Amino acid sequence: MNHQSVAFKNTQFPFPPHLHHSTPIPSRLLFPFSLHPNKTITKSPYPAFSCRGFHTPLLNHPSSSFHSSNATKPAAVKTVDVATLGNLCVDIVLNVPKLPPPSPDSRKAFMERLSSSPPDKQYWEAGGNCNMAIAAARLGLKCVAIGHVGNEIYGKFLEDVLQAEGIGMVGMSEETDVLNAPSSSYETLLCWVLVDPLQKHGFCSRADFSKEPAFSWMNTLSEEVKRAIKRSRILFCNGYDFDELSPHMIISAVEHAVEVGTSVFFDPGPRGKSLLSGTVEEQKALKHFLRMSDVLLLTSDEAESLTGLVDPILAGQELLWKGNRTKWVVVKMGPKGSILITKSGITCASAFKVKIMDTVGCGDSFVAAIAYGFIHNIPLVTTLAFANAVGAATAMGCGAGRNVATLKQVVELMETPDLNEDDKFWNELLREHLDSQEVTFLSKMVLNGSNGRMKHVTLQKVVSELLPKLKSSQLEGTLIKFMKVVIFANKIPSDTSM
Repeated sequence: MNHQSVAFKNTQFPFPPHLHHSTPIPSRLLFPFSLHPNKTITKSPYPAFSCRGFHTPLLNHPSSSFHSSNATKPAAVKTVDVATLGNLCVDIVLNVPKLPPPSPDSRKAFMERLSSSPPDKQYWEAGGNCNMAIAAARLGLKCVAIGHVGNEIYGKFLEDVLQAEGIGMVGMSEETDVLNAPSSSYETLLCWVLVDPLQKHGFCSRADFSKEPAFSWMNTLSEEVKRAIKRSRILFCNGYDFDELSPHMIISAVEHAVEVGTSVFFDPGPRGKSLLSGTVEEQKALKHFLRMSDVLLLTSDEAESLTGLVDPILAGQELLWKGNRTKWVVVKMGPKGSILITKSGITCASAFKVKIMDTVGCGDSFVAAIAYGFIHNIPLVTTLAFANAVGAATAMGCGAGRNVATLKQVVELMETPDLNEDDKFWNELLREHLDSQEVTFLSKMVLNGSNGRMKHVTLQKVVSELLPKLKSSQLEGTLIKFMKVVIFANKIPSDTSM
C-alpha cells in the first residue's frame, strides 16, 4: 500500500468533510473522449467488466481521434486511457496520544487493537493507486482500477469512492482461492496512519508483518484482468504492488501489457531500494520493470538508489539506455521541479510557486498529468509544466484520495502562474550536459531563441496554449455531467456516442 497517501494536518479532524470533493468534474481534456462510467444500475445498456463482488459498467466509445506517436501501436481498440494495477487500500488516519513502539510485535498488537472496531468513516480515505486514478479521472482520462477489495465495509467504501469519481473497477480473483487461503487473506488492505500531537506519524498494515504478499493466493491473471489491460492505453504500476501481489503475478501483467500494445508506466517509489536487496523473485521483477517499462517515474533519491549515480540526469540516462522499451525517464525534483529525459534530449521545468498545505498526493497527481501528456503527444516541456501545475494544485489542499486537485483548481493556478526558479541550482546541474544533448528549459523570463544548446520556452507561451483548452474542457465536462444526470433521472436510454 502507498504509505504516502494520507494527510494529517488537522490534529482534531484530519479529513474535514468540506475538503472532500463529492462532485468532481469528469471532464474530458483537450480532445473528445467518451463519458466516464456512471453509477451502477440494475439494467445497464452498456457492456461491463464484471467480477466477483462488484459490477461496474464501462461505456463504449471510439478510440481517441488524436493520434499519439508515443504510445505503443495498439493491438486492439483502446477504450480506456489508464489502468492501475493493484495497490487498492483504505487509509485510516487517527490521532493518538503517542505512536506505538517501533518493535514489530508492539506495532502488530497496536494494529490489532485498532482493527477490533471500525473507526468513524470521517477518518477513512481512498489510498494507494486510488490517488493516481482519481487525479487522472479529474483531468479527463478514462480510468480503470484493477485490484482486489474484500466483501466488507472497507471494500464497499473503495468501490463507492471510485464509482463516484467515474472510475471503472476490475476485480482480481481466482475460482479456487476460497479453498486455499484463510478468510482474512481476502479482506481489503488497510493502512493505519497514526498521528501524534507533534504531527509525527507512523504506519501499520497487515502487509508489514508477513513475508508473503497480502494476496499471495493469486496465481494467474483472470480473463477479465487481461481484457482490461488490453483495452487500456497505459498500465500504471508502482513498487507498492509488491506488498499485495507476487512477483510472478506482476511480471505476468507487464508481459501481457507488452503483448497487447499497452504502454507500461512504473514508479518504484521507496520500495525500489528494498526490492534491490529483496528476494531473488523480487529482484528479477524489478529488473523486468526497468527493462520493459515505456515510462519510468521516480524521485532523484530513488534514481540514485537504483543506479548509484548522484546526478539525476546521468541516473535517468543510465535507466533509459538500459531499458529495452524505455521512452521517457521522468525525475521528480521536489520543490525544484522536474526533469524528463529521452534519447534525443533533456527537458527541465521549475516547480510552481504556491503556498504548500500538504505534499501528500502530489506525486500521484504529477504522474496522472504525465500520463495525459504521453497519451496525447503534448510537447515535453508543456507536459512537465502541466504535471508540475497539477502536483502544485494538490499541494495547496489537504490530503490525497478525494482531496487531490480538481481540473477547476488546476485552471485557477494556471491563470496566475509563478515559477519557483532557482537559477544557481539548474545552471550547476545542466552545465555538464549542454555539450552532449539539447536541453529545453521552461523559463519565467522572455528570452529570444536559444542559447547554444539551451532552448528556452517561456511559461507565458505554455500557459497561453494550454489554458484555453483547459477552460473549454472544464465547461464541456460540466455540461456533460448535467446531461447525464438528466438522462438517468428520467430513465432515458443514453446514446453512447455522446
